[in-house]
Amino acid sequence: MLLAYNTNGLAHHDLLDAIALLGGIGYQGVAITLDHGALDPYDERLPAQLEQVSAALERHKLGCVVETGARYLLDPSTKHEPTLVSADPAGRGRRVDFYLRAIDVAAAIGAGCVSLWSGNHQKKKEDQEAFGRLADGLGKVIDHAGERRVALAFEPEPGMLVDTLGRYGDLLQVLQSHRIDASQLGLTVDVGHLHCQGELPLEAMISSYSSRIVNVHIEDMRAGIHEHLMFGDGEIDFGPVIAALAKIGYAGMVGVELSRHSHEGPAAARQAFDFLQPLIRGGPA
Repeated sequence: MLLAYNTNGLAHHDLLDAIALLGGIGYQGVAITLDHGALDPYDERLPAQLEQVSAALERHKLGCVVETGARYLLDPSTKHEPTLVSADPAGRGRRVDFYLRAIDVAAAIGAGCVSLWSGNHQKKKEDQEAFGRLADGLGKVIDHAGERRVALAFEPEPGMLVDTLGRYGDLLQVLQSHRIDASQLGLTVDVGHLHCQGELPLEAMISSYSSRIVNVHIEDMRAGIHEHLMFGDGEIDFGPVIAALAKIGYAGMVGVELSRHSHEGPAAARQAFDFLQPLIRGGPA
């Protein structure tokens, strides 16, 4: 497995500077959250930026994945909106368009996958309708990813329509009922999210979904509180988690996601590396 760092934790850095920083620390990968100034797929300068980023990744010998969780890229007033479950068809179309562009970005820089999620949905009585919207949008995204030969990784996110691994399983069934190839929708496992929502033991969850996992997010967290924490500030025992990933032969990115640590980004990236790298190498932290 390759230890990576998500650029949403280096939001105050130029992307090329962030890549150089992470390579210098010793990371083997970078999870690039597409955002203002970070391969924004709507920026007319994107073709030149793709060339620069590809060269930087090669120079620093870093793999990459593309993340799509930018907070205000599509709507400057509302976090993470619109989504694939938004009531407004035009809004859902904007999200689909963003995902299609993200896939094109991933293909251009050789990313291992594009990670995505469902969107917020609080009206449980309308779950069936919301799942229908989600399946419709994902069908278009899955088709485009297949054409571009880019893997997709779906992340269950607390508070969203698909918030747990169980709901991810429900989504796969809905896709199948809509005659959409659910085999093409892999899984992003966020270790902190599992702990936060009581999907335990973590090692068993990793084992149960081993055939689906194509991307991993990692950070510390406390039960019932969706707050991404530095390792050691939460409740998770990471040794068994890394061992479980090794046991299933996971060889992809393990991306540190400290999205609230940009104000101390370089120090946080170093601290996370120093904690996790010994575990991945098989020694004590």
